[in-house]
Amino acid sequence: MDILDVEYAPDLYLDVVAPPDASEPLPAIVWLHGGGWRLQDRKARPDFARHFAERGFVMVSIDYRLTPDTIFPGQLHDVRKALRWIRSHAEEYGIDPSRIGLWGSSAGGHLAALAGAHSSRMQLPGEEPSEISAAVQVVAEGYGPVFFDDQRDDSPEAFLLGGPIRDNPELARAANPAKQVRPGMPPFLILHGTADTMVPHTNSIALFDALAAAGNEATLYLVGGFGHGFLNPGDVLELGPGVFLDQGRLEANPDSPAEIHSTTTTTRHGTVSMGTIADFFTVHLGQGSPS
Repeated sequence: MDILDVEYAPDLYLDVVAPPDASEPLPAIVWLHGGGWRLQDRKARPDFARHFAERGFVMVSIDYRLTPDTIFPGQLHDVRKALRWIRSHAEEYGIDPSRIGLWGSSAGGHLAALAGAHSSRMQLPGEEPSEISAAVQVVAEGYGPVFFDDQRDDSPEAFLLGGPIRDNPELARAANPAKQVRPGMPPFLILHGTADTMVPHTNSIALFDALAAAGNEATLYLVGGFGHGFLNPGDVLELGPGVFLDQGRLEANPDSPAEIHSTTTTTRHGTVSMGTIADFFTVHLGQGSPS
């Protein structure tokens, strides 16, 4: 069942892909697209039906406001607004409001990590008050930026913050997911390619280390030789026409070798695939019957 172009806030839309004829409320996974906070929309996403709806998840892909028209924390506020909307409309879309996860890549991974960090907070500075929770029960993110140290005036981070990082140190700190980590956060799954030159994998190592130091559950997959954008299908050009990243790589190379770091198991070597991500959500959200 596909429900498209639902307006959850003025000029912001979401799509729902769900198993047909579900007999009970199902867990939901909310997808946040990449694009450097300035490009793409909810249509830039993995194959929801094949990997997730078939396994009993309701998949929701959302828009959020882009730079330069909107600066941080506007994007984070949008994510939390969407989560509240989904929770308040859960019955209408066959969703269990107590089982909602977040999943994002690149800029979307960054926002997913921040939304997870603030999951327990009912209101953030600058946010409209609400009695509906924006909490999530689990977070998966791929190659999201953590370090806000690019001093270029025209960097994606500068556009996100509304000016160079050197002029916005407090906002840069607020936008750094590792700096927002606290005890009691939802479980995290982090994926990053070791050949990523746009967002080096040291970003994800820093996030994992911060989560682990605070006593949170976290698992990090460092995928050997993968570059940026590998969670996208092959037809998604994350940064616009002519910019070819590693899109389609995970689909084309399932069970790719990865080095795994985890707070719950001994560090080991293994593989990663879309099934790895689906299994992570199944463990932490449970699974409903898709028919």
